Amino acid sequence: QVQLVESGGGLVQAGGSLRLSCAASGPTFDIAAMGWFRQAPGKERELAASIGWRGSTIDYVDSVKGRFTISRDNAKNAVYLQMNSLKPEDTAVYYCAAKTLATMVYDSWGQGTQVTVSS
Repeated sequence: QVQLVESGGGLVQAGGSLRLSCAASGPTFDIAAMGWFRQAPGKERELAASIGWRGSTIDYVDSVKGRFTISRDNAKNAVYLQMNSLKPEDTAVYYCAAKTLATMVYDSWGQGTQVTVSS
């Protein structure tokens, strides 16, 4: 199974920026896509952004469009989430996840990193 480790969370004021990183290891040849999910207290986990591992398919949830940018570096087996113009409602635990070719579902998860945006 693919192993994922996130880094880059923290506390930032509204309007600020953070960059999350996710390093993948293990059978990375089996990755079809990578996603950044987030879960705020009392809310369901949502897919904030996703990127195809080999192609150019990128998707964002409407609430982050124009503010967040997902990117990848296949040579480093890494995916990033640049978050700009952060809002208090972006506060959540952010999880990196991998969708594998074998299952075509997000079945590998990182441990999560906390992002807190103060008003």
